[in-house]
Amino acid sequence: MPDFTADASIPPAGCACEEGRADHTRFETRELGVDETQGRFAEVSLCRCKACGRLWLRYFVEYEAFGRSGRWARGLIGEEAAAAMTPQAAEPYLRGLDGYLYGGSYFGGVTGRRRGPMPWGP
Repeated sequence: MPDFTADASIPPAGCACEEGRADHTRFETRELGVDETQGRFAEVSLCRCKACGRLWLRYFVEYEAFGRSGRWARGLIGEEAAAAMTPQAAEPYLRGLDGYLYGGSYFGGVTGRRRGPMPWGP
């Protein structure tokens, strides 16, 4: 299995993509697929900021049977790790980062930064 350690060489750019409220139009997105782990059916994608060029891994979950259940996480990823990334490896990768952005209706529309596990269940 490839080593998906964070690319520490990516410095902060002072770009709006570093904020959780960055609009989706700020990114060029490529879908990686769906992570069916534990019935999450999470949408996994790579998002490149059009302004600074940095690459982000995005993981999104929403449960149709539950209102206000949408949640996402977005963390920086290096080119090499992104080239080998799979939908099933995305959540453990994000969990292992020093920090990532999060948000969604589950959090009442609040966005922020966190580290460690995310509450992905319904």
